[in-house]
Amino acid sequence: MLTVYTTAPSSHSLTGHEFRRRAVDVARWTEAAGHRGLLVYTDNTLVDPWAAAQLMIEHTETLVPLVAVQPLFRHPFDVARAISSIGYLHGRQVDLNLVTGGFAGHMRELGDVLDHDERYERLAEYGKIVNKLLTGTRPVTHLGRHYGLNAASLTIPLPAELTPRFYVSGSSDACAQAQQTLGAVRLSYPRAAADHAADPDGLRGNGIRLGIIARESSDEAWRIAHERFPSDELGERLHDVAAGQVESRWHQNLSRDAQHSHSPRDGYWLYPFRAYKTFCPYLVGSYEEVARLLGEYLELGITALILDVPREEDDLHHSGIALRLAQRMPAAV
Repeated sequence: MLTVYTTAPSSHSLTGHEFRRRAVDVARWTEAAGHRGLLVYTDNTLVDPWAAAQLMIEHTETLVPLVAVQPLFRHPFDVARAISSIGYLHGRQVDLNLVTGGFAGHMRELGDVLDHDERYERLAEYGKIVNKLLTGTRPVTHLGRHYGLNAASLTIPLPAELTPRFYVSGSSDACAQAQQTLGAVRLSYPRAAADHAADPDGLRGNGIRLGIIARESSDEAWRIAHERFPSDELGERLHDVAAGQVESRWHQNLSRDAQHSHSPRDGYWLYPFRAYKTFCPYLVGSYEEVARLLGEYLELGITALILDVPREEDDLHHSGIALRLAQRMPAAV
């Protein structure tokens, strides 16, 4: 069964009032579309994701925030306490997207000296502690490489039905090891489905993040796509600078692919990523065309889909049509 999330808007270039209004709108649109929740991502420059999640919970009834958790920002006990507190105050669930941090400059700002693989090792230890605190019946004592707890426990226990789903972001071997340790779902930014043929099981049981612009006709979808993401040479230069400062394998792979993104591959479009407008690829075309592309990822075994930030509520109506068509398509023999 496919679990669908959308993505919360960024706080960049918005006033507090503007962000609050925009975040609440997207949360309500997501809930009305019947999706599980929305990704609230994080880095050094954005509003605190827990504050944003609290805001959206207060303005919805069933929405589940998928909160990005970076170990440098909060101790694992504090994250577990935040989850149990939300359960106590609102009776609501929060899912976790465990991330290591993407930009080398952000890591330097916070004094983090671990290399890529060590950060995933720390992430796995972090996730294990959070899970033990939330699901265990006894105080947690832990003496690890990165964290230590001595008979720590939550005074406000979390009901079992509110236990979060755990996700971990990345595509490297170190990320896959962290995923296995935690029993989590791994999230990545997919290449064109055909490019996953060399590793047909690489996406099985995992999730992907991408944008969808689907309309009744391909021409209408592409007209909207080019209006939203016009050619932008400055954005391309910014992307190239940023790409040189990240260690993420998915970012490096997409950056190489994006050099040719002005010529989309059968509806798979990387120019929004190339122009530094978003971090995920897009599927663009008629409902049937996008459904076929989505069907290829479904055949690869994905279990979670995170849609890019919707510009307007109608976007989720149109992407929903393509999703339903894809889920009704017969599997390839």
